[in-house]
Amino acid sequence: MLLIFTEALGLVKNLFNDLRTKPIVIYLLTLALTVTIVSGFMLYVIDPDVHSLFDGIWSAWATITHVGFGDVVPTSFFGRLLSAMLILFGLVLFSFFTAILSVTLIGKDMSVWGLDVRQIEQNTSHIETEENKVLHELERLHKRMSALEKKLSSSTEKDNK
Repeated sequence: MLLIFTEALGLVKNLFNDLRTKPIVIYLLTLALTVTIVSGFMLYVIDPDVHSLFDGIWSAWATITHVGFGDVVPTSFFGRLLSAMLILFGLVLFSFFTAILSVTLIGKDMSVWGLDVRQIEQNTSHIETEENKVLHELERLHKRMSALEKKLSSSTEKDNK
């Protein structure tokens, strides 16, 4: 059990290290935080049921992440409109994040796969070279066999006459 936990921690650590090298992740997180704060402030200003700036930010975050606790719910038209836009923003944001995560995970496997493909290509090239040698030798033997058949048939014709 401890071994599995240690390996899982290692995989997560490697994933975070790989994601840290991608600046797009920082951009997405910064964008999410900025949109959350600005939208939270706007909800606080335009909706009477959002009683504090913290409640507005909390509502924006819960809406973007699609958790939707329901403890802070906008009731005004513009508050709901803003929340609807936050829902769409959250869908796009998490789609991008999922795509980046997938590319990071698959990219690692693809590089290993690329090494395997290069090894197979080298082996195939070696096999083709050997096959060409065998074919060349077969062609040489075929010519020799044809020459021997000609000699044999001409010798048989002389003997029959």
